[in-house]
Formats: sequence, C-alpha cells, structure tokens
Amino acid sequence: MIINQEFLKVIKQKVGWIGTGVMGMPMCGHLLSAGYAVSVTSRTRSKANALIQQGASWCETAAQVAAQADIVFTTVGRPEEVREVYFGEQGVFAGLQAGAIVVDMGTTPPSLTREISEHAILLGAQALDAPVSGGDVGASNASLTVMAGGEEAIVDKVRPLFECMAKTVAWMGEAGNGQHTKMANQLAVAGTMIGVCEALVYAARAGVDLEKLVAVISKGAAGCWTLDKLAPRIIQGDDAPGFMVDHFVKDLGIALKESEQMGLTLPGLELASRLYKQLQEIGHGQSGTQALIHAIKKI
Repeated sequence: MIINQEFLKVIKQKVGWIGTGVMGMPMCGHLLSAGYAVSVTSRTRSKANALIQQGASWCETAAQVAAQADIVFTTVGRPEEVREVYFGEQGVFAGLQAGAIVVDMGTTPPSLTREISEHAILLGAQALDAPVSGGDVGASNASLTVMAGGEEAIVDKVRPLFECMAKTVAWMGEAGNGQHTKMANQLAVAGTMIGVCEALVYAARAGVDLEKLVAVISKGAAGCWTLDKLAPRIIQGDDAPGFMVDHFVKDLGIALKESEQMGLTLPGLELASRLYKQLQEIGHGQSGTQALIHAIKKI
C-alpha cells in the first residue's frame, strides 16, 4: 500500500488556535480546510462558531488549547492581552507541552516577543514571532505575507502550515526580527495611506473623477496595494475594517517606542500616529485604516 506522506504529516500535527477576529478566523479556517486537527479558543465564543462548524474543537482556555497541541498559534491584540494569553494563570504556558511550538502571529513589542521565546525554551518548547501583512483580503484569500523571527529550523517546521495561509513566508532572523520587520511594514503602510488619502482629497477638490484617477496613477510610480485595495473603499465611503484603526494605533505606538529606544526620530511615524489618534477621537477606532480620509478632511 502506498502511503501519502503529506497526509501523514497533516494527521500527526495537532494545532491550537487562540484568537478568532477579523484576521484569525479566516487564517485558522485555512488550516481546517487543509485537514489539520484544530483546537480553538477565543475571548468571545460566538466568533469561533464558524470554525467549530468547520470541525474545530472548542476549548475554554488557552491552557487547554496548548495542552493538546503540537503547534499553538495566537492572533490577539494589545500587548497586555498577549501577555495574559501566554503568561496568565490559564494561559498558553500553563498547558504547553515540551517539544511544542508557539507562534505569535499578531503584532507584539519585540521585547515581549523575546520574553515569550525565552520562557518557551525554559519549558522545553520553541517560539516564533510571525506577524503578517495583507489585511482581511489577504487573510481570506490565503495570500498573506509572513515575517518570521526565531530559529530557522523551527520556521521550516511550521512552513507547511504558514503556506496554508500565506503566499510569502520569509525568515527574518532571530527572535524579535519578525516583529521589527512588521514595524517597518507598518511605517511604510502609514506613510502610504497618508499619501493616498491626500491625493484623493486633492483630486476631489480639483474636480477630477476619483475612480479614473486611481485607475491611472495605480499604473505608474504611485502604484501600490493601498491604491489597489483601499482607495476604492475610500471612494465608496466604505469604512469597514480590514485592519482596525485601534489596532493600527497600537502598532504605531510600538513603533514609536522601539524607535525611541534606538535613538531614532521618525517624523512621518509621529505624524501618522497623531493623525490616527485624531481619527479615534472622532469615533473611528473600530473603522478600517482607510478611514484616515476623515481625519485628513478635518485638517
């Protein structure tokens, strides 16, 4: 009898998933579709219902998830939530098995990432920081970019699972480097979003057709993902989140703190942070990052 080795690989690995928000839910769904056995928990059980219907097993705590998984993925938000998910009384480390791998796919301060990695090693486990880029569209279409920090050999072990969710998987070096790469990504995204919003405000005031504008300038030097994916949402007045403003403010805050610790002054980052905080103040914390257009219109 011929045994399909890829099939064996799937059934041997038990996956844990913690966090089923806009990004986490579809990412986890891709692993279920690929045949992985997944245990899942989330702060709000209803947000995991679609995954449970797809075959995931529900757990009440992160510790329960970790106790039955070979690889545990987390996609949670603020740094304090990440700390609680890993170090809390019912957190990942309370149930983690020796030999397991934990993978933080959220955006986390590099210092906390290194702390997670060091504690995992003390428990005989391994940790990766593997934040992603691509937003809700990338999560839904399994076309994300994964930026992984940690041991390269561990990244390679997890790579088949990453490839269920992502088009690009890059090893960026030691623990924390995945998060530093994500910070650089967010800097580029923030600056680009300001430029796209200002371009649309300018063109609208000049009386230029905005759909034609985007179609034309996206084919030249201004071409970028933000023009392709988010400018149409801005034009349509669609503020629905692919990535929420509240989360972006958190990310920019991490980038500011890291920059200060490295002795860097980044004026574009400071401007973006200020504008997105203003956007929160006018009620758009739960909107997508493209809602920045409202803050710029108010200036």
